[in-house]
Amino acid sequence: MAIKVNLDLALAKAHMSSGELAERIGITQANLSILKTGKAKAVRFSTLEAICRELGCQPGDILEYMEDDMYEQYSKRA
Repeated sequence: MAIKVNLDLALAKAHMSSGELAERIGITQANLSILKTGKAKAVRFSTLEAICRELGCQPGDILEYMEDDMYEQYSKRA
């Protein structure tokens, strides 16, 4: 099982930079980067809620479940 983070896509749709989002939700750009790159092992619901509020999206717009083999194929392209 793998969770793909689509935060870049949600940021682009909202015409917002990572730095602006980080400032609006009160986290560091470094921590937002860890989340964006899929390196985070967890995300707080309060952080997810703040991201969705600021980007005008749903959690499912940011997080996507993928089977392991599909995620491996995706990761090789990214």
